[in-house]
Amino acid sequence: MDTMLKWTSIAGRCTRHHECHNPKTAGATRRHSWKPIFFAISLFAVSVYPHEGRGADGNWHASALPKVAASGVPFEIDLAHPSGERIPYTLEITKHGEVVFTHEGTLPETIQGVKIPSAGRHTVTLKAAGDTRVHIIRSLPGVLTLLPPIMAILVALIFRQVIIALFMGVWMGAFFVNDFQLVRGFFYVVDHYTVDALAGESGADHVAVSVFTLLLGGMVGIFSKMGGTQGIVNKIATIATTPRRGQLSTWLMGIAIFFDDYTNTLIVGNTMRPLTDKLRISREKLSYIVDSTAAPVAAIGVISSWIGFEISLIKDAFDSLNVDRNPLTTFVSSIRYSYYPILTILFVLMIASTRRDFGPMLKAERRARRKGDVLSEKAVPISNIDRDITPAKGVIPRWYNAALPVATVVFGTIIGLVITGRSALMGSGQTSWSLMEAFRASNSFDALLWSSLSGCVVAFLLAVGQRLLTVSEAMNAWVAGMKSMFMAFIILLLAWSIGSVCVDLHTADYLVSKVSGVLSPHLLPALIFLIAALVSFATGTSWATMTILTPISIPLVFQVTQQNAVSGPAQEAILLSGIAAILAGSVFGDHCSPISDTTIMSSMASAADHIDHVRTQLPYALAVALIAIFLGYFPAAYRIPSPIVLLVGAAAVVGMVMLFGKPNETDGH
Repeated sequence: MDTMLKWTSIAGRCTRHHECHNPKTAGATRRHSWKPIFFAISLFAVSVYPHEGRGADGNWHASALPKVAASGVPFEIDLAHPSGERIPYTLEITKHGEVVFTHEGTLPETIQGVKIPSAGRHTVTLKAAGDTRVHIIRSLPGVLTLLPPIMAILVALIFRQVIIALFMGVWMGAFFVNDFQLVRGFFYVVDHYTVDALAGESGADHVAVSVFTLLLGGMVGIFSKMGGTQGIVNKIATIATTPRRGQLSTWLMGIAIFFDDYTNTLIVGNTMRPLTDKLRISREKLSYIVDSTAAPVAAIGVISSWIGFEISLIKDAFDSLNVDRNPLTTFVSSIRYSYYPILTILFVLMIASTRRDFGPMLKAERRARRKGDVLSEKAVPISNIDRDITPAKGVIPRWYNAALPVATVVFGTIIGLVITGRSALMGSGQTSWSLMEAFRASNSFDALLWSSLSGCVVAFLLAVGQRLLTVSEAMNAWVAGMKSMFMAFIILLLAWSIGSVCVDLHTADYLVSKVSGVLSPHLLPALIFLIAALVSFATGTSWATMTILTPISIPLVFQVTQQNAVSGPAQEAILLSGIAAILAGSVFGDHCSPISDTTIMSSMASAADHIDHVRTQLPYALAVALIAIFLGYFPAAYRIPSPIVLLVGAAAVVGMVMLFGKPNETDGH
């Protein structure tokens, strides 16, 4: 007789690269193909085989056992039997013989809110159908779960060695997971975390990101070699003749490519970098503009690769509460409360148009304007296409040789989103569909791969067809372009690995459990934003943060408002601003955390030193976040109309730039 024991945490293991369930698009593989588990990170499963011996650990399935537990962090225990039989059982958790948790019931059953109150080794005993199985689990002090990402961030910022910093963060996490075995943890980094990043649950999506990045790098390599990059620089340079116009052109291009942050980052950075270099705009400023018009723009786009994921989370939260409400209209209504993304976009516009900066960015811009050094002396760009690929001798720079491949990627992605969404909807039996529904059901990774490969083909045909390059030269340029992305790939691999470490150590769960104690209804939106910002910055992923917080925050809003007799329009304002706060706070980490994949990709596409990018961007991101909290979410919870709140926030952004910003060397325009 087999008995299965599964522990799950209160938060879901679903990251930016996971697929989350939406009944309307069941069977569709969207951008994030991880199976949906909301409120549930599988910690361990144990099978009991009564005829194969009794005792400790005999038939526990090690691959599904918990890595560790975090003391004081609640989780669920799902008990089931493969046959579906109802079997009496007893579950007991002890430490040094003292019972810290016990429960009796009948299978199948889900035990909620289980906590291991203290750190140390604990014995878990399951008795069912006359059989007994024992497992030892270590519970870590919650604060230790924060150390791996903190170490990675601090080492990266202090020593400017991103790869070493990320490796040390993963190693520390592996050290905790492997019962404080230093050597075993060292090898666990490569034989588990890095391999799992490409071959585990999220492996397919991570491979898709890697291939997309390599293909786009190869495409840029080809059209750079045949003079396309120089041609488009010459074309845009007729309009963008000053640093201000160059920054505004970059900002406008970032706004225009609103449908996907990955596409936005790689296209805008690679396309505008030669022009901004010519105009003496620092790589730090370029990477900031690229990063600030990627996730913040895609996150609030009604038609984007984010919307299906966001709506599915809202819908599942409503379903859990038996609330009959349209998740799409709710999301659209909440956009006006997304103060951080909106104000970030405005902040970039102000910085670019006023020619003012402050903090480390001011120093970087003055260096670039005065000396022409777009990189600092100690900078180590994580990609450098310019150094590897220069236009072939004698080629005539033609702007359309770069514009056509880029346009192929942009429009190919949109078409791919529609095609994959339509296929998913029709596969589920839906005969009629709208463009919005197609975007919701789309598989954006497939669309990105198709479009980037098509862009490579177009670039190759243009190069060979015009006899600008031979077949061998075009292939060499393609390979050289992909090679320039290698360091970025290593950094992404380690960033994904430290994300897995945070999941295993329950970093996000611990943060949520510690920060969510303030329950005043009017403080909820600001509190939710703060929690989301902390979690996303520590874990480096906005999608995991949204997955964790959405199923917690929406029920919390309903519960707290009802307990405090807040209803009607007042409750609606808190609900919508709370939903927006989840998204906005999550974007904060995705936007500025040094271990975020999109932050890394912004550095890569801009060929900037990653630490310089983070160091110069962080003061700006924090400034906007403070405005969003104090002048956005606090007043919004008191039903101050969102247009007024946005106007006040916009005025604060303008005032901050004019008050603290200093001229970064006037250009005469």
